[in-house]
Amino acid sequence: MNQHLRSQPIPFIDIGAQRRRLGKSIDEAVLRVLSHCQFINGPEVTQLEAQLAAFSGAKHVVSCASGTDALLMVLMAKGIGPGDAVLCPSFTFCATGESVALTGATPVFVDVDEATFNIDVESLKRGIATARKLGLKPAAVIPVDLFGQSADHDAIAAVAMSEGLFVLDDAAQGFGASYKGRRLGTLALATATSFFPAKPLGCFGDGGAIFTDDTALAETLRSVRVHGQGSDKYDNVRLGLTGRLDTMQAAILIEKLKIFEDEIAARNEVAERYARGLGNIMIVPQLAKGCTSVWAQYTIRLPKTVGRDQFAAALKAQGIPTAIYYPKSLHQQTAYRNFPVAEGGLAVSERLSQDVISLPMHAYLDEATQDRIIAAVRGAVSA
Repeated sequence: MNQHLRSQPIPFIDIGAQRRRLGKSIDEAVLRVLSHCQFINGPEVTQLEAQLAAFSGAKHVVSCASGTDALLMVLMAKGIGPGDAVLCPSFTFCATGESVALTGATPVFVDVDEATFNIDVESLKRGIATARKLGLKPAAVIPVDLFGQSADHDAIAAVAMSEGLFVLDDAAQGFGASYKGRRLGTLALATATSFFPAKPLGCFGDGGAIFTDDTALAETLRSVRVHGQGSDKYDNVRLGLTGRLDTMQAAILIEKLKIFEDEIAARNEVAERYARGLGNIMIVPQLAKGCTSVWAQYTIRLPKTVGRDQFAAALKAQGIPTAIYYPKSLHQQTAYRNFPVAEGGLAVSERLSQDVISLPMHAYLDEATQDRIIAAVRGAVSA
């Protein structure tokens, strides 16, 4: 590899490569919307919902304006509010806890499993006990399929059923992954996802969707999505929001969904190359038995002897970006530090926040570029 190529900056997520692959199809999809001018609730929205239902196996798909709205809309539809406790992992993006707090309910933060980064079932049980001790009513649990890998949905469902909670799966990073042969979207009462541009299936703005097999819930969600309207649009029957996915984004997602399976396979090849190249010098991500991942992020854990800031700087000097998801777990962040945590603390979340770092990951990471990243990582670790 010549010196020029060695120093060229590598994109962390290469949305441009995907754009080039899709060519004119996206332009034509956008032009169709510009021609019919139905920018809200155009025909592409219904078409996308039907295609997402077919892909996931869910009976109903309700598209919406963002992954955060997807979570919030389900909580609103279920009447979650003050006095309720909703159990959430602390090692996740803030939207998981934020959507709970916005309803007036109390997020109760629980720990995650050290190997998978997903919710720890024993900590979940302790979190439920903590909520009850505080006089709160445990109402729901929001497992997160973090970095693209499905959480342990059978174990979570068993706890939820025995404790009288419903499950809202936060698949913002995991849509397209599967658990024991079933795609995410049918493993909980409702599953929320995000189509933020950096996600494995992303649009060209904000967007999200909710998947459910519950017909009554789907109807309520469609009402919540448009200001809580009833059969008469000026007689609103509940509190709602402006939660619609706009037609332009739906049109773009229809085109991207056509290549999504292929991209998932490519992401898995990239993950396997990373594991082969780095698995003997650091902790690389592990897939739990029966789980697949869409590898929204490729998150490694550095050896104790390697400083994360120095490691990131060494890679940056070679044109290789990194990112930290998440330098602070939710219970350590200013807006969330006064909410309760499960008895016994959240030691794993705190450890992960100190030593995780993510490497470039997308479906268009060719072998030569990935070899360059692996060589730089190995060099930075041994330096």
